Amino acid sequence: MTWDEDEDRYANLVPRVRPDRRGSRPRSKNRPAHDNAVSGFIIAVDRGRYRAIIDEGTKTERLVTCSRASELRRQAIVTGDRVDIVGDTTGEEGSLARIVRIQPRSSVLRRSGDDTDTLERVIVANADQLLMVVATTNPEPRPRLIDRYIIAALDAGITPILCITKTDLAPDTDLVDYGRSLGITTVSRSPENPAREELAKILAGRISVAVGHSGVGKSTLVNELAPSAERAVGDVNDVTGRGRHTSSSSQALRLAEGGWVIDTPGVRSFGLGHVSTESIVSAFSDLTDYVALCPKACAHTAHSVECQLARAQADETLPAELAPRVESLQRLMATIHEPGGKPE
Repeated sequence: MTWDEDEDRYANLVPRVRPDRRGSRPRSKNRPAHDNAVSGFIIAVDRGRYRAIIDEGTKTERLVTCSRASELRRQAIVTGDRVDIVGDTTGEEGSLARIVRIQPRSSVLRRSGDDTDTLERVIVANADQLLMVVATTNPEPRPRLIDRYIIAALDAGITPILCITKTDLAPDTDLVDYGRSLGITTVSRSPENPAREELAKILAGRISVAVGHSGVGKSTLVNELAPSAERAVGDVNDVTGRGRHTSSSSQALRLAEGGWVIDTPGVRSFGLGHVSTESIVSAFSDLTDYVALCPKACAHTAHSVECQLARAQADETLPAELAPRVESLQRLMATIHEPGGKPE
């Protein structure tokens, strides 16, 4: 075979063209409607898998394990979410369904890393009440952390409730007065007076999320409210005075009286970088007449020179029944305006 013949033979071959994989399959913005999707309630999230209740409260109620659809990879799915599910929804062992939509949320409880961080971290969705568990001692109560809980609840449109534990070890007077000054339902409990019936009545038929510093007795309380929960119970470190974390993830637990309580991991910080001052002030509707006369950028703290609330205090023209409310607002506003932005 001569060179010319060889060249002519190869010249007649059709060159192989590799397909451009990036453009070989046109993408469409149209997504499946998933008209056959069923509704589910997320009760737990664990390493990319979601546990959901389908047909809640009916004879066909079942627990299914789910993954998320690829189009939801940038959206947080959290305990309390109502979602649309497709695939194998039988709940049988080894089955896996898929979450394709997150239904509109009635409320979102969130926090940020610190007070300078505006990135929101969603804790739970669709909660009605925030059950703040605080001990009278061991560990010592942290008023500023409680303030932060309340701010987050008010911002989310969730009703805060204060549960005071370990009242057999120290008086609860200051905490009770604090709760009453804010108009918050307050319940005290001890081993001799667990107040279970009182709490159950408050939580019945609602979705309540329990929060509390580690060691305050939150898991003990949850186990009493939902005996089948069997949440691990910790203690307090004798050296640091801090509680040990016993809950590693949020979980919704069914109450015998109806409703759910969502147990969350113990938290030692609660950033408020995502909360606006307007959200806080709006919760004090009884102080509107004074706030309306304040400068536009008023911080509403005790040291705000032109604040009408502070002036009414100084002039002693503030009605006695409003004094605790003003002090509470000032304390809450000082919390989010404190220099450094480090959450407690």
